[in-house]
Amino acid sequence: MTSTLDRPPVLFLSHGAPPLADDATWTRELSDWSGTFDKPKDILMVSAHWENAPVTLSATGRNPGLVYDFGGFPQKYYDVTYDAPQAPALATEVEKLVAGHGHHVERDESRGLDHGAYVPLKEMFPDADVPVVQMSMPTLDPQGLFDLGQSLAPLRDRGTLIVGSGFTTHNLRWFNPAGGPDSAPPSVSREFDHWAEEAMARGDVDSILDFLHKAPAAREAHPRSEHWAPLYVALGAAYASGDLHAKTAIDGFWFGLSKRSWTLT
Repeated sequence: MTSTLDRPPVLFLSHGAPPLADDATWTRELSDWSGTFDKPKDILMVSAHWENAPVTLSATGRNPGLVYDFGGFPQKYYDVTYDAPQAPALATEVEKLVAGHGHHVERDESRGLDHGAYVPLKEMFPDADVPVVQMSMPTLDPQGLFDLGQSLAPLRDRGTLIVGSGFTTHNLRWFNPAGGPDSAPPSVSREFDHWAEEAMARGDVDSILDFLHKAPAAREAHPRSEHWAPLYVALGAAYASGDLHAKTAIDGFWFGLSKRSWTLT
């Protein structure tokens, strides 16, 4: 699937933890994925790891460095850098669009990209030559985030790539380092992944928004919904025209968690 520069797709990606960089299969999949569409003018990232109200945008005046929002990992993961350019013009456009839909917007000039943003971007755009701004999720309410995504849809016309970064299943009780990244996932992880694959293929936005009542093992797949929530923003941005086409870009499991990711047009 290839898009034109002035109309990028919208992405939802499962972003992995810092050790994603050591997974040759997944890093290749992310790299290959970025080659299926033109390099965007800039990127708006919505990560599971930044919840803040009101809507807040990351630093645009200077680069404050990355947010290493994890603990207990080897030092090499804290030495990672990703010096993408700042995106002040994009931030201004986001402010205008979001304010037009009744949201107050703030900027946090002390905040850089967290690992939900820079870990996948480092694989997809390794030259760090695309300007990036990150936006907080002001709520986990599905409809609220979907509406927020719809307000952002015009960004695509200026060449902005909108990315929701989370995880298709995210229950860390399933995470078993001893079993390795290719260990068999729990059946409930498979069940939720299969449901998500089919719902997205149908463009069934209503079911996805109501996933707690429609999806199998929803509360086991997401004991808390912050890693599923970025999908709502992506859906809103892609569904603004009243239709949705979703194509799986990456599938499979990583330490039992579904890494399914989609290209939305």
